[in-house]
Amino acid sequence: MKAIIIGSTKHLFLAAFYASVGILVALLATSIYFLNARPDLSLWHTTKLKNEFRYNTKITDFSEYSALEDKLFAEVDKKVRQKIPASEHSPVNRYVKNSLSDPIHWSQNWNRSFEWPKKEAAFGVLLLHGMSDSPYAMSNVAAHFKGKAHVLGLRFPGHGTLPSGLTELYWQDLAAAVNLATAHMKQQLKGKPLFVIGFSTGAAVALNHELELINQHKSPDYAGMIFISPAIGLAPSAAVARWQNWIGQLLGLDKLQWNSIQVEYDPFKYMSFAVNAGDVVYQLALRNQGLLAGLTPVQREQIPSILTFQSVVDATVSSRAVVNTLYQVLPAKGHELVLFDMNRTSINRNMMLNDPLPLLLPTVPDSVHYRGTLIENINPETTQVQAREFAVLPHQDAQTSKNITPLTLSWSEDVYALSHVAILFAKDDGLYGLRNDTDKRRIQIGGAAARGERGVLSVSAAEMLRQKWNPFFPYVLSRIDQYQAAHMQP
Repeated sequence: MKAIIIGSTKHLFLAAFYASVGILVALLATSIYFLNARPDLSLWHTTKLKNEFRYNTKITDFSEYSALEDKLFAEVDKKVRQKIPASEHSPVNRYVKNSLSDPIHWSQNWNRSFEWPKKEAAFGVLLLHGMSDSPYAMSNVAAHFKGKAHVLGLRFPGHGTLPSGLTELYWQDLAAAVNLATAHMKQQLKGKPLFVIGFSTGAAVALNHELELINQHKSPDYAGMIFISPAIGLAPSAAVARWQNWIGQLLGLDKLQWNSIQVEYDPFKYMSFAVNAGDVVYQLALRNQGLLAGLTPVQREQIPSILTFQSVVDATVSSRAVVNTLYQVLPAKGHELVLFDMNRTSINRNMMLNDPLPLLLPTVPDSVHYRGTLIENINPETTQVQAREFAVLPHQDAQTSKNITPLTLSWSEDVYALSHVAILFAKDDGLYGLRNDTDKRRIQIGGAAARGERGVLSVSAAEMLRQKWNPFFPYVLSRIDQYQAAHMQP
């Protein structure tokens, strides 16, 4: 009888095991089928560029990096722009000459690195964009500093050219480019303060630059770091990116190497997103988290002061990681965090699924060791906002008010929150803002809000309705100016 029971249990276990394997294989096959049933890849998804910079490229200074860029963009023109078949000559394709999305319609090709020197500048600013972006992402901030500082906007490797550039990218490529740009700026400034402003992945690379130096017992390079929507942590699903990429390579299914395959209608940002790009950001975030955890208290004191702007809701990076993984481990050293709350009018509050704010406000045993500011509605009956410095007392969940400053800024009534990409752009930005009096020959993305039936347009409704500009951008600039002025000691 005992043998019969043991045998039956064994058979049941094996049956459950094989059933689980079968279900897993079926789910995997179904996922692969649907992923591979997406639109066909185009020339800009499959073309490889030989003149792209890599971390092992034999280049020693930034002038050589710029010269390599010249060859790179000539290669893009020769391999893609001159060879696009007539069937793909869309009026909103950035690679079609004279289309609405052709970068030629802008006074400057923001897909390229740029440098605006200023003789006898008191300080310098290094601008680092995000993953799949281009230096255009930093254009509004760059314009603010033009004529005030020596400005350099770096084009990251794999960016500004073809989406295919993201399929073979490593985070070390980005770090190596930042090393070159930083060394160049320090040489130009001759001991004057250098500030870095990084968006998303650009912020993560800037942080990595300093953490690697400190970990090697070297002095940091930056007088201060300003982060916008920094990629400190990502959703757990990012961990599976490399597996999807690996399966696609193993099975020869190129489409599996892409999270999205879309029309390239944005002149300065890839709309198609390679799986590898997500893994690059994930691996970089892990590296930074490991470095932070490994620093001694004395080494953490060496981290330059950080000012961060972050929306409480962010579908791209983890807002909680910004607070818990970064700010909660930083020592008291003039660090600042600005959180943009949602538009909490009475109607919006009743439509919210979840409130992220209670999970973001710090819960530390002592008062907050950095300057924390929340941009919020003055009350539920108005869209006007105020800046409230916050702190959480020991063992309390409720917010305590310190200083409250009403601002002459308001939410637009049809905007319920900022997005990951919105903080950097003013309302009148020529591409992502609402201004409609720009050159009619070029696309205006921020003002698009087409309505109709679903499933008709090639651009998803989620992407079209994503907030692209920041109604509080003047406040961002004012805080950056205050921060820069307070950290001018070289």
